[in-house]
Amino acid sequence: MLRAALDVARRALPKYSHRFSPKKFTQHQLFACLVLKEFLQLDYRGLEALLAENASLRDVLGLATAPDYSTVARASRRLLLSSRVQRLLDQTLRRARVLRKLKRVQLAAIDCSGFEAHRVSHYFVRRRARDGKTTGKWHTTTYRRFPKIALVCDCHSHLILSATTHQGPAPDFDCWDATVDQARRRLRINKLLADAGFDAEWIHQAARIVYGMRTLIPAKHGRPTDKPPRGYFRRRMARRFDRKTYRQRAQVETVFSMLKRRLGSAVNAHHYWSQCRALLLKAITHNLMILRPPTGFQQSPLVAVLKSGASAAGKRLLSSWSKTLSSTNSVSGEGLCCGLLARVCRPAAHRLVVKTLRREPPGGVLLPGSRCRRARRAPCEGTMPRMDAHAAWRW
Repeated sequence: MLRAALDVARRALPKYSHRFSPKKFTQHQLFACLVLKEFLQLDYRGLEALLAENASLRDVLGLATAPDYSTVARASRRLLLSSRVQRLLDQTLRRARVLRKLKRVQLAAIDCSGFEAHRVSHYFVRRRARDGKTTGKWHTTTYRRFPKIALVCDCHSHLILSATTHQGPAPDFDCWDATVDQARRRLRINKLLADAGFDAEWIHQAARIVYGMRTLIPAKHGRPTDKPPRGYFRRRMARRFDRKTYRQRAQVETVFSMLKRRLGSAVNAHHYWSQCRALLLKAITHNLMILRPPTGFQQSPLVAVLKSGASAAGKRLLSSWSKTLSSTNSVSGEGLCCGLLARVCRPAAHRLVVKTLRREPPGGVLLPGSRCRRARRAPCEGTMPRMDAHAAWRW
């Protein structure tokens, strides 16, 4: 993820902020440090201690020494301005298109959510009163203002397409125009989903006329009544509402859950603009976490090639055999099953597998025309009966 952050910063930010800057750390390195701080939910002093003790992280970032906490704090004020954050989001989406994780957006969803502006304990928020008429009873301490972020996300990939920040409590549709305008400038959106907080006739008209996208918003704003809602599009939503497609609006709630579970539900900032920068950094870090390469168990490349050309019936058989191959964890097991797997593949995939195996023949199976010098190999061991090479291939 740090390498992805460095690549995004190199394409969006200049190397140094000024030609007379000290040039001790580049802006790319400082931005990657900010992403690391947000990913591990550290403060600035904790980030400095982590980089000072971990030489491998400094090698990935290209740092000779760990930057001081004040250096990273001042860099956040400069790098997380609104215009630079928009360029950084542009580059994360460009990288997603290069990695084929983002194509044309068929369904997008918009919503707002508030974050905590403090890190107090739940007992402090809900505690017993010691004096007065409520002695011995539980009462709740409320907070009047909190930071709020509005997101437009892709329902398929969970990537954030645009993000705007403001202060709550406030109506959701106040930030609709700026958020949708950013997303539309980056990608073409076919249909936009929203909840009843965005139910307004002018939103339907602006989405269709200005941005060229369809909207799906339930017409539930206002007091309950039996009369049809006013406005052409709101009345149309009340009469013909696609509930099956609208269920995908829950994906934006999933994105907020990912943000709050992985990166924390509170912002480590006190002032308004610092809270805005912290929320925008969460959005960029979320995209970088999706773009990082997968870790863990990787499927056998031979089984992946065979599955790409297998029929529907063959894929079910290949899924069971892939579990067997992963349990054996040997190339000989793949060679043993190649005859059976090739039978359920289309001819194009069959020729590709034969070409691959002849170039790198698996252990225990000797294919005709292979370049291996050893004429005889040990028989394959697996779940199938023992047989010689040519018999296994014919079978």
